[in-house]
Amino acid sequence: MLNRRLASAYLISIFVIASFGFARAAPRALLELFTSQGCSSCPPADKLLGEFAKDPTIVALSLPIDIWDYLGWKDTLALPGHAARQRAYAQMRGDWQVYTPQMIVNGSKHVLGSDRAAIERVIALTDRNPAVMSVPVLLSAAGGRLAVTVKSVSDEHVGGEVWLCPFRTAVAVAIGRGENRGRTVTYHNVVRAWRKLGDFAGTDSTWSVPLSEIETGEVDGAAVMVQEGTRAKPGIILGAASTQLGAETSENR
Repeated sequence: MLNRRLASAYLISIFVIASFGFARAAPRALLELFTSQGCSSCPPADKLLGEFAKDPTIVALSLPIDIWDYLGWKDTLALPGHAARQRAYAQMRGDWQVYTPQMIVNGSKHVLGSDRAAIERVIALTDRNPAVMSVPVLLSAAGGRLAVTVKSVSDEHVGGEVWLCPFRTAVAVAIGRGENRGRTVTYHNVVRAWRKLGDFAGTDSTWSVPLSEIETGEVDGAAVMVQEGTRAKPGIILGAASTQLGAETSENR
């Protein structure tokens, strides 16, 4: 009897540990850093984003913008869609605050991108909304395809759009002019494109994307986000995940 009890206790403990580990591995936040090579205040934020990118509970993305190009250096990584996304966030919040380095946390709040303590506080604040990061997103890169699965949720009112963001894990840029003249800055998880996979209505959804369509010389990773609202009117992040490409991988972050 004692042996049976010990065996049962052992199995229960393994189950609890495994369950706890799974819960800890689930993403708790999506961070979007709006940054610019022409911004002298941005390098500390760029470095901090790289540190967040190493955290398996964080999906961290850099979205370079051209806001400071007029100062003498054209940002080599900026995409027009990034600036449009930043403005859309500002409009939805109603504060119209657009600056660099600006960190958007879970599609909801913004904070100075170089302030780690403030970012952690805002992550905790946005997590009070039970819908934030509540939708499981599973990624698997194998057989020349990226498989994306977005799982169903119990809240029938949850819905939004599913976006694929191919990114470059690290890009070192030698800046020749402007406020950062003479500096070489490394940018992390730099989004190189936006591709809408479809709409999410709260039910299981899957997509299969050929890696040949996204895995280019400047792309070695991919993130997927499920977001309330639309591209023009973005809301909270319902779920997110990222994975490395370039090899047959399977990872949920």
